[in-house]
Amino acid sequence: MTLTTGSAVPVSTHGSSSPDLLLPLAQACAVHQPNLLPRLSTLAKLFAADVWVVLDDVQFARRDFQHRTRLAALGDAEHWRWLSLPTHLPGGRSTIVKDARLADPEPSSRRMEGMIHHAYRRSPHWPAIEAVLAPVLATLRETDRTAVVAEISTRALLAALDWQGQIRHSWELTARCGRSERLADLAVASGSTSYLCGTGGMRYLDHTPFRAQGIAVIPFSTPPDDVWEQGSRVTALWALAVLGPASLASMLRSAARLNRQGRR
Repeated sequence: MTLTTGSAVPVSTHGSSSPDLLLPLAQACAVHQPNLLPRLSTLAKLFAADVWVVLDDVQFARRDFQHRTRLAALGDAEHWRWLSLPTHLPGGRSTIVKDARLADPEPSSRRMEGMIHHAYRRSPHWPAIEAVLAPVLATLRETDRTAVVAEISTRALLAALDWQGQIRHSWELTARCGRSERLADLAVASGSTSYLCGTGGMRYLDHTPFRAQGIAVIPFSTPPDDVWEQGSRVTALWALAVLGPASLASMLRSAARLNRQGRR
């Protein structure tokens, strides 16, 4: 499957027709900033959603995961190192995510390829890792937009696991400015009837605007076992290298069912 950098392009062939025609079928959405090769917990929430709304018109945060990820050792996820894409913020600290620019695309591409090869080349599932890496490296050669590279890295992981959802972007959807109001509006605008909210988001979320628009809020968390516990801090590439695409997809489907069973 060919990945593109379009604003509302489906990740899988399931969504190969017009996104607007498929949106009425969507029920649950996740709203999340594009993360570079996201952590397992982040990937699990997106996998559980019918729609991922890419939150790319908010302020870029250097201490977040928009331009970096923790690359764990194959044999021990407790040992990891940062894989970062040096990023320039044209507007200073107020730069929004989609306006951030890569400072050194070519060296970043070589470094990413080398670090991932070193970390996971001995995995029996290396071909799956290569398949994820290929569109990311290709995108690094085509654009200097950090958010596009991060988004493509997530798309590639979701595609490897046969995710059947849709992708929209926050900048193309109408929403109010308040934090919770905006999330509720994005859920409605994406054609969703429920909103998947991580444990961090549940601490600040105001349910009032969701209730006002008939949107169910579904708390999302991952099971408390070893793989989830280790994988929650490092890139999901680690879990893919350890488990392989079939087993990882099965694990994510189970987590999705557990979290979404309370949906209206």
